[in-house]
Amino acid sequence: MASTSPARIWMMRMAFPALALVLIFFHLLPLDTLPRRWAPPDLLLALAMAWSLRRPDFVPVLLLGATMLVADMMFQRPPGLFSLLVVLGCEFLKSRIPPHRETAFAAEWLAVAFVIAGIVVLNRAILAILAVAQAPLGLTLIQALLTIAAYPLVVIFSQSLLGVRKLSPAEAEALGSR
Repeated sequence: MASTSPARIWMMRMAFPALALVLIFFHLLPLDTLPRRWAPPDLLLALAMAWSLRRPDFVPVLLLGATMLVADMMFQRPPGLFSLLVVLGCEFLKSRIPPHRETAFAAEWLAVAFVIAGIVVLNRAILAILAVAQAPLGLTLIQALLTIAAYPLVVIFSQSLLGVRKLSPAEAEALGSR
């Protein structure tokens, strides 16, 4: 029961945006001044999905939306579009894979891969319809594939270092889940 205490829940709710700000900071650091031929994985997206699937009580909708909106502003993306797609994707995953049900990691990873692909396709389609300048398709696909490939590493990091594990049925019942 220690992992479901209100103090731990609120501490992890504050840890998510703090970790997101650290990821944003390191993403924006000018370490290389030459343009790259590849795009790094979107670790913030992978982190949001991992935490939403494993402990949805740590990442409420408003916190996730606000954090992703800050990321939109910092990365100079159209404000709100990517945030909305990430929130919808995470909520879809929450409804499809309850955190207290034992599912194979491969099934979880496949579901996350489909949602990431859907987010990328919808984001590009909406930006194309609105005639907004976009990154080349190749870079977007590389970033999506690297994000999918980095998801297991993000889960291992979250589980081993931060203690973000799936809820047991007893913990889920204590939190009021069905």
